[in-house]
Amino acid sequence: MTHLSTACIHADDIHNRVTDVAPPINVSTTFRYDNENLVPEVEIENFIETIEQTPVYSRESHPNSLRLQTVLSDILGGHATVYNSGVSAFHALIFHYNPKRFFMDDGYSGVRGIATLYQEKHGLETYKLHQIEEFAEKGDLIHLEVPLNPYGTCRDIAALAKRVHKKGAILSIDSTLAPPPLQDAWDFGADVVMHSATKYLGGHSDLLAGVVVVKTMEQQRKLIRERIFLGTNVGNLESFLLLRSLRTFEMRVLKQSENAAKIVSFLHENKAKYSKVLNEVYHSSLQKEAFVQRQLAGGHGAVFSVTLRSVEQCKKLPAKLVYFQHATSLGGVESLIEWRALSDTKIDPFLVRLSIGCENADDLIQDLDNALQVLQGAAKD
Repeated sequence: MTHLSTACIHADDIHNRVTDVAPPINVSTTFRYDNENLVPEVEIENFIETIEQTPVYSRESHPNSLRLQTVLSDILGGHATVYNSGVSAFHALIFHYNPKRFFMDDGYSGVRGIATLYQEKHGLETYKLHQIEEFAEKGDLIHLEVPLNPYGTCRDIAALAKRVHKKGAILSIDSTLAPPPLQDAWDFGADVVMHSATKYLGGHSDLLAGVVVVKTMEQQRKLIRERIFLGTNVGNLESFLLLRSLRTFEMRVLKQSENAAKIVSFLHENKAKYSKVLNEVYHSSLQKEAFVQRQLAGGHGAVFSVTLRSVEQCKKLPAKLVYFQHATSLGGVESLIEWRALSDTKIDPFLVRLSIGCENADDLIQDLDNALQVLQGAAKD
């Protein structure tokens, strides 16, 4: 079996069409027909395979998306379909399964928003995970984001999978915050896996993309056919940028994971030093349950959250940091910090999320230490 770092660089070599080492950006939206081989669409037996090998229109398929899909299928351990955003990926997932009931606890606001739209427009019944035994039936969709954004905490996939499959339902796992090599959701009973590829797969805060991964090629082909009419294929430039990012994927994710674990450990062990500022630290590395180490066998995610003592401190902390940029999102090579109340209406107003990048961990720790000490000194007893 090819190792992850090698697959990230070479899985799409089978699609080389020119001698360029870096695949070219194919910006065309339309492609010339082969006048020596004109076959009406109604006579084409394998339509998806045909448009991948000889593209006609980029909403259907184009060379960059084909290369990207090939790499993602290899490194994510299934059959990948790529979309123009993470939200589009989840929309495609719920459209494809068309469940009567949807179960989810906390998770990405975009996912909650789509479920709400389906509830309003199509009568989708929505429930929490503790209601599975009471209401779930065959074909229903149960969705789990793990690790959980914005906390970076882990939840037990295997235990949930047993409950879901006992009811004949479908378990989808959003593994955005812990992509391979950190977590492999297939090992714990996932039926379908999705990622916002904007985050760690992209890694440079310069593209939007999403991916849904299924177990069979037949199901992938159905998703691709549906994607054609949903109009959500990933763009040419974004495909190129994401391919570029995947070449360094493993080293980035492992570095970010290592950095985050070191920073979380420092903050947890030094909470008393910032007693007037730092309240709680949330991260999977602080959890004691046995399943956490089994599930995150490759390392902990690079997102964690802290709660501070006041809203005013939440506003001031980002401005006192040098290496953390105050912005939403996560997964890039640069470290970010966000007072989450700016972008999440349901979050604890004292919560600050940190997304750790590829800088030197000691520099980031020093930066946080300096800022927290300033706030500590300014805090009233």
